[in-house]
Amino acid sequence: MLQIAICDDQIQELNEVTTLLAEYARLHPEAALELRPFQSGHILLEYIRAQGSFPIYLLDVMMPDLDGLALGAVIREDDPDAVIIYFTSSPDYAVDSFSVQASGYLLKPIERATLFAQLDRVLNKLSWEQGVLTMKTRDRVSLIRPSDIRYVEGTNHTAIFYLSRERTVTATKRGSFHEAVAPLLNDERFLRVGTSFLVNMLYVDSMEQGCFLMQEGGKILIPRLKRSEVRDRFLDFSLRRGLNL
Repeated sequence: MLQIAICDDQIQELNEVTTLLAEYARLHPEAALELRPFQSGHILLEYIRAQGSFPIYLLDVMMPDLDGLALGAVIREDDPDAVIIYFTSSPDYAVDSFSVQASGYLLKPIERATLFAQLDRVLNKLSWEQGVLTMKTRDRVSLIRPSDIRYVEGTNHTAIFYLSRERTVTATKRGSFHEAVAPLLNDERFLRVGTSFLVNMLYVDSMEQGCFLMQEGGKILIPRLKRSEVRDRFLDFSLRRGLNL
């Protein structure tokens, strides 16, 4: 499921937006949208801190205590890739919304066609934007950019994606580790290391004593029989990229 958080302190307007989104979800079952309405920015933040971020946010600008712009700034600090769409009865905040790199700014009352067109653009961008992977976790779908992946570790039932800025996403997998990371195998940045690790070579700090030492932490043991092959591929990649070893 691709979750959308909707936040508005006015319950009637929150229900109206949620109803429109529910209609859009019915018209686009392939998007597998799941809607989560919130009547307070603080409640939404508490949910994010406990359960994790959402791929898409629709936020009212004018809310008491924690307005939508301040809420968006907190969201953006923790999740630079989140899609944030604002809606409000005043156009005066449109310029301010650029400070959190908002993807859209809708005026109330929200028109069905305008909202649907905005969602079409967002979902198309998420689906086709270069480097975006869709990973199913236990209770949601996470969108991951390969450029953010430092390395991936496979276990019996999960693939753990270790991301930049000390983030992790644990994706469920039914097939093999190879199948879980298949979308990355044709990307020259990624190198398979043994049966359970895939490494983004741009995040390798050094290679020493049969290990990759990763930027931001992490030590990947290279199987003895693969060390020569792995070393050669890493050196070739580094030379072509002009990396400082």
